[in-house]
Amino acid sequence: MRKFGGGFTLIEVLVAMAITAVIAVLAYVSLSTVIVGVDSVRAEAEKINTMNRAFQIFSRDIRQVVDRPILDEFGGMESGLEGGPLARQMLALTRAGWHNSVDLPRSTLQRVAYYLEEDRLIRASWSVLDRSGSSEPREVTLLKGVESFDLLFLDEISALRINRDIDLDRRLWLENWLADVSQPNATIKLPAALIIRLEISDWGEIERLYVLPPL
Repeated sequence: MRKFGGGFTLIEVLVAMAITAVIAVLAYVSLSTVIVGVDSVRAEAEKINTMNRAFQIFSRDIRQVVDRPILDEFGGMESGLEGGPLARQMLALTRAGWHNSVDLPRSTLQRVAYYLEEDRLIRASWSVLDRSGSSEPREVTLLKGVESFDLLFLDEISALRINRDIDLDRRLWLENWLADVSQPNATIKLPAALIIRLEISDWGEIERLYVLPPL
């Protein structure tokens, strides 16, 4: 008897194509999930790096603070450090250590300020200490998605107490650090410590305690 060569039927070909398509879809879904996971991890890492950089800048400025009052663009006196909801900026201070690698005719002291603009935490800096009407700040966005920016100030370091639960006792802390506005050109000394509290979307509340260098 004559033998005919074997081959695939149409049903077998369709089944093979269906299996291949299912495997391809599963592979695509798995690869897509991995890519999305990597992108999510990368985005979170970038957020963490940005937040850490912002607090590093906070730390650098606060740890180099000096009690050098300045004149603002309206001729008014501002203390070496002042802040709170009643202040012009949420936090403003004079810091040392402004490097002058090209030997420009300027001081190594610098006036900086922090404040919220919509949901952005801004750091402003001026090229001169005692400003004029033409003095414009250089503004840099440190963080986005900031819902609130609050400060607390402590007058004396001896008042810094921690209870058994490692929670700071805030009864002696002040929300504003300002000179007596009833006294012309009055200034206030540097606080002993301050707390910075940021409310960041997707992160919640982040708080840092800074003890200022002794005078």
